[in-house]
Amino acid sequence: MNIKILGSGCKNCRKLEENVIEALKNMNIEATMEKVTDMKDIMSYNILSTPALVVDGKVLFSGQVPNAKKIQELLT
Repeated sequence: MNIKILGSGCKNCRKLEENVIEALKNMNIEATMEKVTDMKDIMSYNILSTPALVVDGKVLFSGQVPNAKKIQELLT
């Protein structure tokens, strides 16, 4: 599983990263995680707001910071 967190590195982006790590730990799943901060790269995903979560090339959501439980639901 390849996970990308799109965002500038703001507070919400860091919180999303923490929640993703927690969700993966709870599910006992290993994944490659990458932070994408370059605006050109972020815009290539056609999102309107950050942070955003991309899993295996598919945008799961943008503009929000769901908790770890919600992220687990999205990953299953």
